[in-house]
Amino acid sequence: MTKKDQDTDIKFIQALAEVLTVNDLAEVRVKREYGVDNTLDIRVTRAYAPLAATTMMTNPSTSVAPIANNIEASVVTKTTSDDPASHAGAVASPMVGTVYLQAEPGTAAFISVGDNITEGQTILIIEAMKTMNQIPAPKSGKVARILVDDGTPVEFGTPLIIIE
Repeated sequence: MTKKDQDTDIKFIQALAEVLTVNDLAEVRVKREYGVDNTLDIRVTRAYAPLAATTMMTNPSTSVAPIANNIEASVVTKTTSDDPASHAGAVASPMVGTVYLQAEPGTAAFISVGDNITEGQTILIIEAMKTMNQIPAPKSGKVARILVDDGTPVEFGTPLIIIE
């Protein structure tokens, strides 16, 4: 991504934040595909308490300054009031790749919310460099939340599920 592209993206994010405020919207999500490995996926959400705005793009070498005090722009698939990464039962992604919740399309998911799972059981698959990597449960317990959607790209350390 060139400096010009990054500046254009910053202006685009700022415009989305303004649209959010002016139209009194709770959330706006836009996905732009510039090429095969060059995508901008933005979700701008109105915050209820002042937050420092952060932005993450699929190109990790870019970053954007805060947009506004009460707006957060991020590439998060699901958000909640608490930080799932700080939960004691959070299972983080061990690699960068694409998450699949089932072995192949049309089959049952490996896990569902409320399932009791055992240590070592496959909870999902992460595809990295055309290789399907089975991700085992690090401990036994009950699946409290699934934090990613099927087909979602994840980075190292992204919270995937919460086991209680």
